[in-house]
Amino acid sequence: MKFKILKRDKDTNARVGTITTDHGDISTPIFIPVGTAGTVKAVHQRELENDTRAQIILGNTYHLFLRPGTDVIQKSGGLHKFINWNKPLITDSGGYQIYSLAESRKLKEEGAFFCSHIDGSKHVFTPENTVDIQRKLGADIMMAFDECTPFPCDYEYARKSMELTHRWLKRGIRQFENTESLYGFSQSYLPIVQGSVYKDLRTESSETVTSINAEGYAIGGLSVGEPVDKMYQMVEVVTNTLPVDRLRYLMGVGTPVNLLESISMGVDMFDCVIPTRNGRNGMLFTREGIINIKNLKWKNDFSVLDGNGTSFVDKSYSKAYLRHLVISQEILGAQIATLHNLSFYLWLMEEARKRINEGSFLQWKNTIVKKLSNRL
Repeated sequence: MKFKILKRDKDTNARVGTITTDHGDISTPIFIPVGTAGTVKAVHQRELENDTRAQIILGNTYHLFLRPGTDVIQKSGGLHKFINWNKPLITDSGGYQIYSLAESRKLKEEGAFFCSHIDGSKHVFTPENTVDIQRKLGADIMMAFDECTPFPCDYEYARKSMELTHRWLKRGIRQFENTESLYGFSQSYLPIVQGSVYKDLRTESSETVTSINAEGYAIGGLSVGEPVDKMYQMVEVVTNTLPVDRLRYLMGVGTPVNLLESISMGVDMFDCVIPTRNGRNGMLFTREGIINIKNLKWKNDFSVLDGNGTSFVDKSYSKAYLRHLVISQEILGAQIATLHNLSFYLWLMEEARKRINEGSFLQWKNTIVKKLSNRL
């Protein structure tokens, strides 16, 4: 993977760049749809590529390890072939999922011991075997194994958690350097910055991970319950410490407003389940604000779903029809809402790139952030 900055915004720290991988180029800023178990829920791969214009999707190491199992995926020729996706792929290391299994996992120096949420079987993730698993999955971009520090936590816990992540990083890097891609294309390995909501820890973690020469660095452990102003403070601390010429990836974030504010601080890449999960529950993001399609006001509204939308569903279906589908829990309702939201997120990134290139990003961002607070 190579990252190159093509344009810097004159008023903010936003920038336009290109990530080059063996499966194609990615224009940044970019949003990554989350395909947890080898599928972005309710969406065909053809729709992801042709309708939402997704450039990269994410697979989850924890879920794919448990089901269908990495041996199955390796026999198929890797995750790209298994799911029929020919563009770039990124896999996380499973650290966040281990964090979410707080009641059935134990962290030790060796790694994270946990019980499967499927059948209760016992497993362990280490910095070494999560590299091996991601080698078998074959993603273009692999993530280091870390502890996602919970919120709230006291300073001492955050410090020890961060230091554990740093020790795991050294082991993971060593394993990555001692192994090779299994499918004939290159893979990259990105370190993750931790430190909870403590500025000095975030700074220390940023400085530690950048001692490893990587093409990019991730910011983890945010959007886990902390106030949004704290999240922005930590993003600013980290982006001010990381090298200006390297990719910055903010993991698990977030709302459209979160993305725009983080782009202005110099973040290049995001992933989050909000557009897909919230879409399945009837929340639609638009340029004029947020629609709760379950509301009674849409029952007899036969206007198109979104006159400004970029997906075919926006002109093909009415608000009343989508409301009926979502209220009735019809599968098509989840498909329509998901396609709309993902298309909106990818449009938002495309428009941000355009505005940065034109020199009008700040004014545009401030205008659309206000609109996105509207409840339509």
